[in-house]
Amino acid sequence: MLSSKPNTMHSMQGVWELQSFSNWNGEAIDTVDKAPGYRQVKIYYNGKIMWTRWVPGDKKGRFGYGSYKITDTELQETIEYGDYEMMQALDTMRVFTFELDLKDDTYSQITLDGEGNPTSSENYVRID
Repeated sequence: MLSSKPNTMHSMQGVWELQSFSNWNGEAIDTVDKAPGYRQVKIYYNGKIMWTRWVPGDKKGRFGYGSYKITDTELQETIEYGDYEMMQALDTMRVFTFELDLKDDTYSQITLDGEGNPTSSENYVRID
């Protein structure tokens, strides 16, 4: 029996850790690994996201919680609440929209300028 289920895209569901940052300068892309000890993890589950960051020497850490949705080319995160600094940032921006490059075990969230050109990305690997 053939299934009538449509083809589905890769799932974001899981635990992801930041591995590197990329910056675009016209045609050139400069990719830099995260600093030693720096940890940034995102957990995606059933349309919800939990984001956390640890920087060595920062006694506070950072976190945010909200919802997300994806298409085959876009990731949109809506952060509902977070730590004090995150809440200050949320006064100006709560919805973060990125171009999405999603593979089975890696993804990049790419920031675009006003003309739709890539400017930077965060590059993640699935850890669970």
